[in-house]
Amino acid sequence: MPRKSRFLRRSRALGGSMRVWRMRVVFWLGAGCIGLISVGFAWLADKAQGLFHQGLAFGAYSFLLPLVLAPCGFALSAFLAARYFPASQGSGIPQAMAARLVDDPAARAKLLSPRIAAGKILLTALGLLCGGSVGREGPTVQVGASVMLLAARLGKLNHANGLILAGSAAGIAAAFNTPLAGIVFAIEEMGKSYQARVNGLVLIAVILSGLSALALVGSYTYFGTADLGAGSLREWGLVALCGIGGGTLGALFSAGALYASRRIRRFVQMRPNPQRQTILIAALCGLAVAVIGIVSGGLTYGTGYEQARSAVEGNALPLFYVVEKLAASFLTMISGIPGGIFAPSLSVGAGLGSTIAALLGSSITLGAILGMAGYFAGVVQAPMTAFVIILEMTANHEGAIAIMAAAMLGYATSRLLAPEPLYHGLSRPFLADALRTQRTQARKTSDI
Repeated sequence: MPRKSRFLRRSRALGGSMRVWRMRVVFWLGAGCIGLISVGFAWLADKAQGLFHQGLAFGAYSFLLPLVLAPCGFALSAFLAARYFPASQGSGIPQAMAARLVDDPAARAKLLSPRIAAGKILLTALGLLCGGSVGREGPTVQVGASVMLLAARLGKLNHANGLILAGSAAGIAAAFNTPLAGIVFAIEEMGKSYQARVNGLVLIAVILSGLSALALVGSYTYFGTADLGAGSLREWGLVALCGIGGGTLGALFSAGALYASRRIRRFVQMRPNPQRQTILIAALCGLAVAVIGIVSGGLTYGTGYEQARSAVEGNALPLFYVVEKLAASFLTMISGIPGGIFAPSLSVGAGLGSTIAALLGSSITLGAILGMAGYFAGVVQAPMTAFVIILEMTANHEGAIAIMAAAMLGYATSRLLAPEPLYHGLSRPFLADALRTQRTQARKTSDI
């Protein structure tokens, strides 16, 4: 066969038919939309948190406002989630994980859909508006996966599992402006393995979502820039303490959250009116979060981003901040309202690291970064994600080895104390519900 003919045939195969191009364009548009939605979500979350803090500064007794606002807001959020946006509760990462393990489109739709994504965004903002200790980054994973599945349906795309991975990675990448962390998160935490056939989907989704986000907000590092490494014996002692201490606290948070969630779920299911009990528990958790916020002087409300960034900039956080923020995050999580734990976990880790560094007389900045790595790896038990995400958020290439060591120590300590990873444990109820739907659909099909 002439060389020119072979070249033309390969070119046509690479270019594809009109149908193939339509599928590609729909996928590209979906990935770009994830970036745009992530930016809008961030803007809404910041506005909601800003309004809450403005309310606290309104008058002499306005610091008591959360005692009313938090219980009512938590109760309303729990009600709306249960009634109108089921499967929007909590972080959203467990739902995306569960969706990857079911094959039936109807079962997936109970976990990932445009309606759930819209509810996730609105109710996470509501949680911040009433003082909840939640973040938007975990919810962006569920939103991104939902957008990508919608693109799959519109473009008649195959490989739903790969598209969920791609949407999840794009969500993390756009939320933190950390493209490498988005890819590592998809492989390590969402997929738990490397799948060569979907690596292109993940990479393209991360690139396009990142480009669309950069077009709106420009390039930035989440916590600013820090360039510190561990050189002295004291600094390596700081690495060990932040890693082991962060892993211990992370394991306590993870195991405690799984235990409390299961007990609450059983308690609610045994009651004659489960929805009323769910709302009551959310209100009580909201009241407790408000009390902690008042005791802390308002530091534990919201994402904790400002406190974490302050620590990274070298300002030691109060001694009891780590305990107060951990408790507020724990109560917000078990309340069942929509909202993530990424940003609050980083804030807890920064508080832990800055406190240890202050006691050792070492660098507060380095301590905050190492504390974030150790605690975050302890909570999610994903050391590669913890290392890469913190490296990208601080641009601290000088401290890469120290951050990696703290993350591995945090992970190893957490695995010893709490063998079951948090997100995988939380995904089980969603998976069980989706599988019941899948079996029901299969029976209906067989009857026909």
